[in-house]
Amino acid sequence: MIKEAAPDAKEKISYQMPTFELHGNLVHFAAFKNHIGFYPTPNGIDAFKEELSVYKGAKGSIQFPLNEPMPYELISKIVKFRVAENIQKAEDKRK
Repeated sequence: MIKEAAPDAKEKISYQMPTFELHGNLVHFAAFKNHIGFYPTPNGIDAFKEELSVYKGAKGSIQFPLNEPMPYELISKIVKFRVAENIQKAEDKRK
């Protein structure tokens, strides 16, 4: 699902977590006992603050409980936002 939203992204391990990168880190994620931790950076969270308000989280993280349906559409929108953000940053650096 992340690969569909960011087809050019590469997979790697960063901070001991699976990570997708494209012109820098896009998102990290990790499985825990009761939730999936999703780390789209503070900008990725701020841009979707209202939609994410039903989930626990912190400055750069969101917790998706394992006993609830995974919000795949929302995750896809966040990943696409992060792709656009990283591409823009890369273009700005070239100027």
